[in-house]
Amino acid sequence: MLEVTDLHVSYGPVKAVRGVGLTAAPGKITMILGANGAGKSTTMRAICGLQKESTGSVKLNGVEILGLGCSEIVRKGVMLVPEGRMVFAPLSVQENLRLGAYTAPKNSLDDSLAHVFELFPILKERRMGAAGLLSGGEQQMLAFGRALMSGVDTILMDEPSMGLAPVIVDGVLQSARKIADAGKTILMVEQNAEAGLRIADTVVIFSRGQVVFEGLAAEARSNPALVQAFLGDAALRNK
Repeated sequence: MLEVTDLHVSYGPVKAVRGVGLTAAPGKITMILGANGAGKSTTMRAICGLQKESTGSVKLNGVEILGLGCSEIVRKGVMLVPEGRMVFAPLSVQENLRLGAYTAPKNSLDDSLAHVFELFPILKERRMGAAGLLSGGEQQMLAFGRALMSGVDTILMDEPSMGLAPVIVDGVLQSARKIADAGKTILMVEQNAEAGLRIADTVVIFSRGQVVFEGLAAEARSNPALVQAFLGDAALRNK
């Protein structure tokens, strides 16, 4: 269980996140929605130790992790899949996956690889090819797989559908759903509200650095006016 309480993040005099609180549970996808500049990615960066000017509380299974270094937070069980995927293009698919296992026990490598290849058969098929030759959707699957190789139980996904063709988006988000269904805790920032709400369990809507709604994704799906109020019409048309 990931629990964020009264999180504040500032960039100099600018308060980007103001008292944010949310929870993300095992086996569930918690999706963060909000307009550009609402504080979504800043919150993700604070949780995983990339944003140092942070106060409040971030607990993983009851243990405080806010203020720890990035590598220590990974070892505690939290991994970020960054916006833009950031795969190592010249390296092979399998080499990218092995890099994800840097902090994991060495005796878990073969089992982790087998699990990733079971989830994403295309990665097994192309495991010896350069990661840079994969399509955008395949690179996103590789980024997911790299996070799984670390052995963490909590995965933060920042805009996994960004830059992908509309026909690819649903497949990538269904991959995130598979990961959650296998028992992982997923906290996801996703700008494509309509597609994201189809696979999420709960949703948190940000506005100007604050939480303005937290509830079931089904509730937000049944009330598109709620989403439009904070994201605008474009979010629901972005299929």
